[in-house]
Formats: sequence, C-alpha cells, structure tokens
Amino acid sequence: MSTISGSPSKPAGTQSASPKRAGEGRRKKRYFDRSTTHGSRILASIVLMAVPFAVYAAFMLYPLARVFILSLYEWDGLGYSTFVGLENYVTTFTDPILRSAFVHALILIIFYAVIPLAVGLVLASLLTRSRIRGLGFFRTVVFLPQVIAMVVLAIAWRGIYAPNGPINKFLRIIGLDSWTRSWLGDFTFALPAVGFVGTWVSLGLVTVLLMSGMARIPEDLYEAAMLDGAGRIRQFFAITVPSVRAEVVVSLTLTIIAALKTFDLVYMTTSGGPGSSTTVPSYEVYNQAFRIGQVGTASSLAVVLTVVIFVINLVVNLVGEREE
Repeated sequence: MSTISGSPSKPAGTQSASPKRAGEGRRKKRYFDRSTTHGSRILASIVLMAVPFAVYAAFMLYPLARVFILSLYEWDGLGYSTFVGLENYVTTFTDPILRSAFVHALILIIFYAVIPLAVGLVLASLLTRSRIRGLGFFRTVVFLPQVIAMVVLAIAWRGIYAPNGPINKFLRIIGLDSWTRSWLGDFTFALPAVGFVGTWVSLGLVTVLLMSGMARIPEDLYEAAMLDGAGRIRQFFAITVPSVRAEVVVSLTLTIIAALKTFDLVYMTTSGGPGSSTTVPSYEVYNQAFRIGQVGTASSLAVVLTVVIFVINLVVNLVGEREE
C-alpha cells in the first residue's frame, strides 16, 4: 500500500511567480517612498518660501500698490479724495520744478557712483598691489562714513561749507578771497557741494568692495603680464578691471540707488534751495505730501522714482552680466 505524505503539489509556474510579485511589490514601495519624499520636499520648500514672501508682500508689494492707488487721486491727506486718473503723472512730467528734481538726481549719480568708482578703482589697486601695512585700519577709516548717520554728516558738512567755515578760511589764508562764497547758498555751486558729500560717503564703500575683489586676483597673472612686457597701466586695464567686474556692478547698483533716493542730505543742508537748485525727487515727495498737501502728486512722484531706480539698475546688471 502506498501513502502520500505532505501537502498537495502546487501548479507549475507558481514557485517562480511568487518572487516576481514580491519584487514588484518592493519596487512599488520604493517608488512610493521616493514620491512621498519628493512631495514632502516640495511642500517644505513652498512653506519656507511662503513665509518670506508673505513678509515681502506685506512690507513691500502692498505699500507699493497703495502708493500707486493714491497716485490716481487728488487728496490733501485729511479730507475726501477725488479720482483724477493719470492727472498727477501729467503734473509730474510737466511741472518744471518736478522735472528739474529728476535732472538733479541724475547729476548726483555722477557724484555718488561714477566719480567714486573711478577713484576707488585706482585707490584700491594701489593699496592692494602695494601690500602696505595697516591695511585693515585703512579700510575701517575709509568705510567710516557708511556707519555714521547721514544727518550727522550733513550737519558737519553744513558747518564746513558755512561762510565762516574751514573752506572759506583756508581760501582767505592763501589769498583767494574772491573764491569764498556761501557754498550751499550759491545757485551754481550748491548742487556740486551736496554731490561732493555724496562722493566722500560713497568712496569708502566702493573702495572696500573693490579691494575685496582685487585681493582674490592671483599674483601669477601679474607676473605673467610683466614677463610679456606689460606695464602697470596695461596690467590695470587688462587684468585688474576685468577681474572685479562683479564688484563694479554691485558698487554701481548700491551707489545709484543711494543717489536717486537722496533725501536726508538735501533736507539737512539746503532744503532743496536756493530756490529749487538742489531739489531731488525724494525731497519733493516729502514737500508735496507734508508741506503743500498734494498726496496724490507725491505718490505719483514716488512711483516714477521707483520705476527709474528699477530700470537704471536693471540696465546696469544686464550690461554687467553680458560683459561677464
């Protein structure tokens, strides 16, 4: 008699099919885990971006939107407002004083950005290549105007430019009495006098930025240029200037913004005078809103100034990227 022990035999192919299904299950699990991890990363990125964007929207985008809305109304800041459309913008572009304010701001760009950049390039190159001792102390001294409140600097320079100030006293000592004048009260020299203060303030920032870039230039480049017969001037234009292009763009961006939104310096030194020879857009925004009572015109000025700052700096950065 024969006996059959064990469990019934499984159909053919069942033994190989079970590991295949197990492998597919593991692959699906890994895919699900990867998808879950990827989704959680995206969610975390959205959450992390949402917080700073909310702050940016609350403190930057919303005020800009409010200013634009106010620019479409005639309002004295207290009573009822009247919708006037683009009339305030027409006033901004046709009023001779407001137009001259933008011209003065563009002139200040020369003092705040162009002159400090030209002088800063030469000064930073001399200091970096000379390897002088006490360079850290010099950087601190040059950068000092950046950390002092502009109101304090304006008061100090107002005393320097005074009729009995140090400049006129020095001119009298050397026999140039005819050159003495009330510098901030002269229609011709008031704006350059204010601009020179901007040059003095910006020079330290630009020089320190350029020195940080020049310190990264390999000395081998200069040695190779010297072997090829290049002098100091040729090395400056062929090696130094191209190597600090990024620092130049940053310097121009910061100084152009500072020039276009100048307010405290003008307010504390000349209050836009004499006449309107030193008035600038930021000062006119204050003047129109809080002295004349034309909040709509002040808002349109602020909007136009914001657009001008954005466009000029966009052009500077695009040119810098293209050259690089």
